[in-house]
Amino acid sequence: MNPKPHVQVRYLGLAAYDAVTSLQQDLFQGTIDQKIHNRRNPDAMVPTANHLLFVEHPHVYTLGKSGDENNLLINNETLKQKQVAFYPTNRGGDITYHGPGQLVGYPILDLDCFFTDIHKYLRLLEECVIATLADFNILSGRSKGETGVWIDPEGENPRKICAMGIRTSRWVTMHGFALNVNTDLSYFDHIIPCGIRNKGVTSMEKELEKKLDLKEVSNRFQQHFAHFFEAELR
Repeated sequence: MNPKPHVQVRYLGLAAYDAVTSLQQDLFQGTIDQKIHNRRNPDAMVPTANHLLFVEHPHVYTLGKSGDENNLLINNETLKQKQVAFYPTNRGGDITYHGPGQLVGYPILDLDCFFTDIHKYLRLLEECVIATLADFNILSGRSKGETGVWIDPEGENPRKICAMGIRTSRWVTMHGFALNVNTDLSYFDHIIPCGIRNKGVTSMEKELEKKLDLKEVSNRFQQHFAHFFEAELR
């Protein structure tokens, strides 16, 4: 029986998007470099590291590499007035918002330690979120053809509660998911979230009509992540 892969968990608190992206990039590239070294030096292999970062960001809009900048509905002057940053990124997906009260998770994983299947990776991330929401008595699911987690996806009032966008290279992942916990949803009014016009957004606070402890939500997510990814978290 193979040992479970180890994943190092770090909770970064409130941290600027560009600083955390730089940290992600360093971890991501370090893992890729180690994999290349191992393949070239099979007699001196060093196990690759896996990371799971949790963070809240100050107000920021981010645009995926295949996104449409027209889905940002305000100009640079208004962004400055509202003190909201804007960053194009190298993740998949379109435009989204990050801000205080939102739990953002960035797994930097060597999928060779788990499974080499990007579709499965995204579906398991979604499953971790769905199970976490169920712990708080929120019923959620998937919307056909759309990555992320939704409330009432096939009903009369579909609304997104968790967005996802990732990047992979050599089976190493970065970027991840953004779960609206106590998020100020008014910031979504200035974008077309994920480029989807006909569906709304929501948060755990809005669904439950009370604020939640982000670390408690993070801890529940970690339990499900350890289960679904068959990993040992440290």
